[in-house]
Amino acid sequence: MTKAIVWSNVGCHFCEMAKDLLKQKGIEYEERNIAKDWKVEQLLEAVPNARTVPQIFLDDKYIGSYDNLVDYLNQNHWHLYKSII
Repeated sequence: MTKAIVWSNVGCHFCEMAKDLLKQKGIEYEERNIAKDWKVEQLLEAVPNARTVPQIFLDDKYIGSYDNLVDYLNQNHWHLYKSII
């Protein structure tokens, strides 16, 4: 089963959109919120050039931002498994 990691922050609209999209597609995710239990330094260890959130991984593969997630799911035909993006 596919598992995602979503690096996020409080009040981040694109973070919420990414989490909602993953739920729609039936993809479990772990949220790593840099305003709560995680530190920016930890995010930068995972993604050294990160300047924004969300930063998303699927099965340990770096995907990038929300827009990158949408493109990745479309290119990999995830719409065949769940509702269309």
